[in-house]
Amino acid sequence: MNGPGIDYEAVFNALPGAVALLTTDLVYVDANEVFLSLSGRTREQVIGRYLFDVFPENPDAPDATGMRNLQASLRRVLATGERDVMAPQRYDVEHPDRPGEWAERYWSPVNSPVRGPDGSVALLLHRVEEVTELIRAGGTPIGDDRAQVLEAELVSRARELQEVNERLREANAREREVALHLQEAMLPALRPLGRHRAAVRYRPATGSLNVCGDWYDLVDLPDRNRTALAVGDVVGHGLRAAGVMGQLRSALSAASHVAAGPAEALEVLGLYARAVEGAESTTAVSVFIDWSSNTLTYSSAGHPPPALCRPDGTLTFLDQATDPPLGARPEHAARPQAQTAFTDGSALVLYTDGLVERRHEDIDTGLHRLADSLSRHRGSDPEALADALLADLIPPAGVTDDTALLILRL
Repeated sequence: MNGPGIDYEAVFNALPGAVALLTTDLVYVDANEVFLSLSGRTREQVIGRYLFDVFPENPDAPDATGMRNLQASLRRVLATGERDVMAPQRYDVEHPDRPGEWAERYWSPVNSPVRGPDGSVALLLHRVEEVTELIRAGGTPIGDDRAQVLEAELVSRARELQEVNERLREANAREREVALHLQEAMLPALRPLGRHRAAVRYRPATGSLNVCGDWYDLVDLPDRNRTALAVGDVVGHGLRAAGVMGQLRSALSAASHVAAGPAEALEVLGLYARAVEGAESTTAVSVFIDWSSNTLTYSSAGHPPPALCRPDGTLTFLDQATDPPLGARPEHAARPQAQTAFTDGSALVLYTDGLVERRHEDIDTGLHRLADSLSRHRGSDPEALADALLADLIPPAGVTDDTALLILRL
């Protein structure tokens, strides 16, 4: 038995639908009996083999585009981590014992990601329903006029759906590109901070629909002995989120120049956010560095805690002054702030949730990964440390949320 008394292998094999598991290289690792029966293949002919070696494209049927469409669908699932439901496809099947002999078949596939412990896509669940009988109108031969009409209608509707999906993907891709350019234009370039080195990174989400409103900021304050760092995350996607991000980043930067501390700066930002449509539930964290006293003063509006890694590897998450996100309270209230000392040579890391949060996983797991990576790479300069953190924490297939990262060597 696997898990709490459940034999998941038996459950998989007992599923009434045809399902198979594929590696990220599209190699079969398992298939249930319904799948094998429906496809006319034995387990030995399927398991351990590349999908399109088992079911190649019919070279004599240019209208049988199912193989190409299926491959594109599986690649989308790997890239986005999202389930993909396909329109009915013509995917001819070659007779396993008579090469060159093909049977015209129609399939309705659904492809879903199976995530590993680190949140990345580890396997692909491929489910298919055969709809050939619908084309054959309940068993009428394809040569029958009624069946030919039904076949033509189904194929036409499938093509129309594919064209609509393609246009939507192109439109989303254009919006994503514009939003990314807008974000890049509004995110500040690093300015020299004397002997203190810094690095910033911005990684957009994988997938055309997932451009978000993450931002970072780093400014020297007027008294010259303090520096303010901030990161934030606007709820929502696309151009609207990018526009709101720009307004809030500028507002927090301005507030930090006149505020007594980070809590007051976030209070001002919260009041401003009430007048900005789409700014509700934005999270942000602000850290004021006092170079003369070697202290960090911080405040968080519902944001993941910054990490302070000291030269000896001791790591502290700045989580003692956390309050709800912007606009979450119906009435204005003072925000908390806390203070901690730092040692010269420490690394201060601010980030957005795309670095540590994964679906179906507790955030503490992501924070432990961050702490482990920081401890191992703590001696690196900020640029190398930023690259190491992204390599350790971002899965190869990417994530479905943006990631902003700001590192300062204290």
